[in-house]
Amino acid sequence: MKIVVIGGTGLIGSKVVRDLEARGHEAVAASPSTGVDALTGEGLAEALAGASVVVDVANSPSFEPDAVLEFFRTSTRNTLDAEKAAGVGHHVALSIVGTRRLPGNGYFRAKVAQEDLIKESGVPYSIVHATQFFEFFPWIARTSADGDAVRLAPVLFQPIAAEDVAGAVAEAAVEAPLNGDAEVAGPERFRFDEIIRDFLEATGDPHRVVTDPHAPYFGAELSEESLVPGEGARLGEVRYADWLRG
Repeated sequence: MKIVVIGGTGLIGSKVVRDLEARGHEAVAASPSTGVDALTGEGLAEALAGASVVVDVANSPSFEPDAVLEFFRTSTRNTLDAEKAAGVGHHVALSIVGTRRLPGNGYFRAKVAQEDLIKESGVPYSIVHATQFFEFFPWIARTSADGDAVRLAPVLFQPIAAEDVAGAVAEAAVEAPLNGDAEVAGPERFRFDEIIRDFLEATGDPHRVVTDPHAPYFGAELSEESLVPGEGARLGEVRYADWLRG
């Protein structure tokens, strides 16, 4: 089966491509570096010819609220239109756990807009919602820093390894469309402030974590369960300590 992976050369996409190839499928990595740009539409028609499934794991180059909204709206519309023209039977997208709980978070608002376009498109779909990746810890700390302090709320946090996210996305791609959502998260729960503090200490980062119940996460104040999945979520296999050692 031919499966096109939009964003197929990135952190998650490259792992999805490898997983699908290991399962015996023809996986096509589609990104600007391979001549496929979902934002402009360049190369989409050619890449999607003969495809049964399209997986979209592309990410915006800018996290500025207006820019990220424009990216997901435009790239998703272009991809869905190309899928309809090519007769693609399944659209799989990667989103984030809790997108609809944090309307004050500009990135989450953009992902909600993407999800709505997919659901309204008429193309059979599956949306995989993942928790934050271990690999994003340095970025979380950097974007939450105020001088030498990193201010984070002591809320529940259930991060996941990128390879486990990719496995869940690849599995969704080879199964029948859900026409709904699924959640995937790491196997352990922590406190947001505590695990980032541990990570910074373990990696020799001089920033200090300050526990602040009102610390915003990209413009939105967090509640206890803003970032964790509900019951029935698929759990990854990679534990934090093992990922850190690796």
